[in-house]
Amino acid sequence: MDGSRPRLLVTNDDGVQAPGIRRLARAARDAGYDVTVAAPREEASGMSAALTAVTEEGRVRFSRTSLAGLEDVPTFAVAASPAYIALLAGLGVFGPVPDLVLSGINRGANAGRAILHSGTVGAAVTAAAGGARAMAVSLDVLSPAEGSAASGGAAIAALDTVDDEQRHWSTAAELAASLLPWLVDAPAGTVLNLNVPDRAPDRVAGLRRATLAPFGQVQMAVGESGEDFVRMTIEQNADRVAGSDIDLLAEGYATLTAVQPLGEAGDLTVPGDAGRTGVPEGIVRPRTPADEAARRP
Repeated sequence: MDGSRPRLLVTNDDGVQAPGIRRLARAARDAGYDVTVAAPREEASGMSAALTAVTEEGRVRFSRTSLAGLEDVPTFAVAASPAYIALLAGLGVFGPVPDLVLSGINRGANAGRAILHSGTVGAAVTAAAGGARAMAVSLDVLSPAEGSAASGGAAIAALDTVDDEQRHWSTAAELAASLLPWLVDAPAGTVLNLNVPDRAPDRVAGLRRATLAPFGQVQMAVGESGEDFVRMTIEQNADRVAGSDIDLLAEGYATLTAVQPLGEAGDLTVPGDAGRTGVPEGIVRPRTPADEAARRP
């Protein structure tokens, strides 16, 4: 990256007017980055890396807007999923192509292998696939009283009893901003996943690198089913794997995980590998000399 001021896009999946994105954009701007905000005009949680948009005659619609206290930051409300917004930004739709992409701050942790379904993480991974350096940032609000992931599904009912504006967004925003110098120097395509407890900074136990837990904070289960319906419930994930993001969040740590965008599983032997002669019947038939002769004009 050259010596000019790094260009930084901030997006999210909670919507352009969500409190988390304001705090994150402000922290990045105050840290000296050239910030642009482009985010869904409405909530788009759980979109993963889906490329969906509201179009009119093939045109993806977006409009200029502003965020309180950030009137100097170009801001766009986009009728598209977070990953699509990251893709558009990488094509220069919202101004110069960003060097860095921050996605968040999400209302709720994105932890464990359930990050596969996260729109917050999906935007970061999509940006990185285009060559940017990206970080997904999330605030663990699942247990408002303790700021911990430990209570699982039992705390979900309490979420709406807390004013979202009063949550500790600045804790996550400032920690994310402190990691940006490292991210600037990281290899292109780097993706970080940062989760921060909903606590004042002096109550966060520290920052720890974490593995992805086998599941997210909670798990889906079938609560009731019939001939033509199913009702799903959310259950607490009681199993904590030591050193995982779920485990460390429950202990009050902020967690950081390096995530790889999708790529080939090169160490897995599959039908069609060079040098393999046994091809399962019905999958593909190797070409014969007669086939090659028939293809010639």
